[in-house]
Amino acid sequence: MRSGRLALAAAALLMLTTASVPAGPAPDRDASDRALSADVAAPRGAAPRPATQQPRHEPPFGAFVGSWDRYIPQIGRYAQWLGNANLQVGHTYLAGNSWGDVEGEPVVLGLWSQWRQADPARTLVLGVPMLVPSEGGVPDAEVARLLAQGARGDFDQHFLKLARKLVALGGTDTVLTLGWEMNGVTYTHRCKPDPTAWKAYWRRIVTVMRSVPGQRFRFDFTPNRGLDAIPWTRCYPGDDVVDIIGMDSYDQPAGATFDDYVSEPYGLQDQVEFAARRGKPVSYPEWGLFRNGDNPEYVRRMVEWMRTHDTSYQTVTDYCPHGFWGCDRNPRSSAVFKQLMTGSKGAPGPSSPAASPAAPSPGPVPASPAPASPAPAGPAAATAGASAAPAASAPATGR
Repeated sequence: MRSGRLALAAAALLMLTTASVPAGPAPDRDASDRALSADVAAPRGAAPRPATQQPRHEPPFGAFVGSWDRYIPQIGRYAQWLGNANLQVGHTYLAGNSWGDVEGEPVVLGLWSQWRQADPARTLVLGVPMLVPSEGGVPDAEVARLLAQGARGDFDQHFLKLARKLVALGGTDTVLTLGWEMNGVTYTHRCKPDPTAWKAYWRRIVTVMRSVPGQRFRFDFTPNRGLDAIPWTRCYPGDDVVDIIGMDSYDQPAGATFDDYVSEPYGLQDQVEFAARRGKPVSYPEWGLFRNGDNPEYVRRMVEWMRTHDTSYQTVTDYCPHGFWGCDRNPRSSAVFKQLMTGSKGAPGPSSPAASPAAPSPGPVPASPAPASPAPAGPAAATAGASAAPAASAPATGR
């Protein structure tokens, strides 16, 4: 039955993905820049600080356990380990070796979408690279050139195909961590080589994907915690094209405390205040241990932080050295995480989200190049100084 539905969907996609992007004006780059009154966080005390604390609650949670469809059963095993806790969030990534990867492998997307549709309280979170090769060591000058191409619409067709596939396969309300960790140096879709072009390109992608009938996508702007290579506020593309303000937050650098993570420039406190001023929730698509070994205090404080702020969802990165279930190096942290999350009923089921705001149609695009064969999904590299993780199952480790 399941394979039959997927076969029908795949046949439909052969027709859906051959259409061109609807013609119309390109997004106004100057307008997107003007929408940001300031692209650097205001100094502490320079303006009234918004209220960010909330009564203690359980946000929807899950774990990254792998990208291919074969990892979906791991979610159920993870839930059993936590005393049949209600893991409501499935987190996966598109590979970024070719544009064919970014357009999405139909069977994999279909099975993840079926997992999402089995329970209305579930959320599918999908990491989407903005440029390929995603981790190819591309020089800054070439990144700037590619960002300019994206901003003028040269890559629109790939994101249109992805959006149509997701809608056809039932992933209409997928959360997209588009161009995640853009303030770092790991990915080709990094922002620093040309922040203005990066913002215009993000806006362009969102415009294209929102043009697909039936979509209810949410776009999650997810930098690394902290300053990294560029202040992430300089990459923020505008409130009209961002639904969630996320942050990848690992236990690093060595010797730092959780209070450091809260108070550092562009850290956790800056994130929640930046989001509160815009009336948007926050998220933590990647978090876990990293530079300070088995650190149960970090786990306790991170879970408490997410439970007392406007957290849309959180997913721990669960492989070594970061995790608690799929890694045996962190027994004390694992015990604390299990104590905190065992038997959790998750968050109340969400009401149906409103349709995404309409956006102007992007301009015409050139014919789509022939896509390469899909590669194993999931980013592989780590940030500077960290060991690489297996390509098929591991996101890059951010701050």
